[in-house]
Amino acid sequence: MNRLKSAIILPLFIALCVNTFGQNKTNTFEVVKSGQGSKSIIFIPGFSCSGEVWNETKTKFEKDYTCYTLTMAGFAGVKPQPNSSFKNWETSIASYIKENKIDKPIIIGHSMGGGLALALASDYPELIEKIIIVDALPCLPALMNTTFKTVEKQDCSVILNQISSATNEQFYQMQKMSIQQLVADTSKRELVIGWSMKSDRKTFAEMYCDFSNTDLREKIKNIKCPTLILLEEYFKNVKPAIEEQYKNLKTANLQYSNKGLHFIMYDDKEWYFSQLNNFITTK
Repeated sequence: MNRLKSAIILPLFIALCVNTFGQNKTNTFEVVKSGQGSKSIIFIPGFSCSGEVWNETKTKFEKDYTCYTLTMAGFAGVKPQPNSSFKNWETSIASYIKENKIDKPIIIGHSMGGGLALALASDYPELIEKIIIVDALPCLPALMNTTFKTVEKQDCSVILNQISSATNEQFYQMQKMSIQQLVADTSKRELVIGWSMKSDRKTFAEMYCDFSNTDLREKIKNIKCPTLILLEEYFKNVKPAIEEQYKNLKTANLQYSNKGLHFIMYDDKEWYFSQLNNFITTK
């Protein structure tokens, strides 16, 4: 249960090529475009992470796909923008797909990025061909509180004050403690911590608060596209709760990794890439 508590406290942790498109009035993210191909993949990183978390993944697909790798505003050194919210970020990604005429992309999202992929496929089912969710749930807080309900006007002042008032050393130590529950590959831990340290504290706190108040369990019934859900090994212990969260997603294919923690792309690479290859290439 400590693992679940840790995941909720920091849903953590709830890229690079020549063609870089900066932020503008409609984009709540920075995007790196790479690869070639008539089909496209959009990569959305998790909480406080850089799009660089997908570097090893996208190199597997750049030969055959045009890849769009996002880093959300305020995270991992990207300039923050006002009014950050889960809904605003979802709307911005959908607008980007439409404005750039990206035809039926595959969306791959990790952690909070997986939540954004679920929301996009729910609200814009006509835009997307497939989605791959890497260790994310429709409602993370509901794992600890089965009666969880969203609050209409969430008060984020307490968490905002706590995060904003922490010294750099205090904030670093907080991330260092949490990362042990999130990344088994010790060679990657400082990399992930570094992205948090480069993140805007206000955005960090606001998005933590907002994502902790997000519940997509009912909405995902609108998803029509094929959906692959890759979950860390630990979640095998709470399969009934996981399956309950995804019960409304009729296209879901739930798969549990064999080892490692939250960052499956680092901790169980062979299994992870096998799952992606099989799902993406299946017609």
